[in-house]
Amino acid sequence: MSTAETNKKSSQKDETVAAADLAGGGNLDKIREILFGVQIRESDKKFARLEERLLKESSDLREEIKKRFDALEVYVKKEVESLTSRLKSEQEERAEADKDCLRQLKDFVKGAEKKLSQIDDQAAKNHRDLREQILNQSKTMTDDIRQKTEQISALLERRVQELRTDKADRTALASLFTEVAVRLNDEFRLPEK
Repeated sequence: MSTAETNKKSSQKDETVAAADLAGGGNLDKIREILFGVQIRESDKKFARLEERLLKESSDLREEIKKRFDALEVYVKKEVESLTSRLKSEQEERAEADKDCLRQLKDFVKGAEKKLSQIDDQAAKNHRDLREQILNQSKTMTDDIRQKTEQISALLERRVQELRTDKADRTALASLFTEVAVRLNDEFRLPEK
């Protein structure tokens, strides 16, 4: 028999007993006990067991949920700590990489500045050497030109002197040509001594 049917019958009997109670007085409890006592006790036991089982299952469920929430909380905390640790590690690695890049860039700039300074120094030295070579060549050429000019002047002077000493006088040439003309004409006579 179901609990609802039992409750319905019990309620009908309670009404009859209540009417009899009013009519009969104190024997009503005894009648009720006789008629419904066993069923009520069984129902009470069933309800008590059901309530106890529900309380136990509810308690077990609470404990299970609490355990799962605790496990989930521990897991989430570990994951958050792991992610925080990884994030911190990555930040440190990136900071270290940034420092390394900055250091390499500074080294590159220093090397480039040093190389540029060396190139400037070398260019200045080459420029000085080139000017010195040009000056030396200019001096050498000037000396060569002066020597050649002196040589030419000396040669010209010698030639002029040779021409002065070797040149024929006009009068001497005129008398020579006259003598040649006379001899050609056979009119040449030797002066008598």
